[in-house]
Amino acid sequence: MKKYVKRTQKDYSLTLKLQVVKEIESGELSTKAAQRKYGIQARSTVMNWLRKYGSFDWENQTPSNMPKTPEQKVMELEAKVKLLEKQKKLLEHQVAQADKKSIIFDMMISLAEKEYSIPIRKNSLPEQSTSTENDTKKA
Repeated sequence: MKKYVKRTQKDYSLTLKLQVVKEIESGELSTKAAQRKYGIQARSTVMNWLRKYGSFDWENQTPSNMPKTPEQKVMELEAKVKLLEKQKKLLEHQVAQADKKSIIFDMMISLAEKEYSIPIRKNSLPEQSTSTENDTKKA
């Protein structure tokens, strides 16, 4: 057994980190045993390596390389459907709000044009489109 060597964070090579993760995930070592073997001071250091380099799915608390049961797949899909339905409802609400705003703004502009007898909406003039055609022909 190797003698304990106090280390700093800078001392840990990527190779060492991957070796520690491999040994823990294969069941050769516990996190505590890996700390002792490699002179790692904090358990959180090892846990960070496991999160960063390991194959464990921390969101769902399952190893990512383990096949999911049909029940798990169905539950995941149901959760996705619920999320998508919620997002769809929110987007439909936002579209309805935007449509209402558009109608109100259009009414306000019409009212302002009528009340103050000034043209607010810009109408594109036919000569504008022909002038750009002439410019492109000249080039």
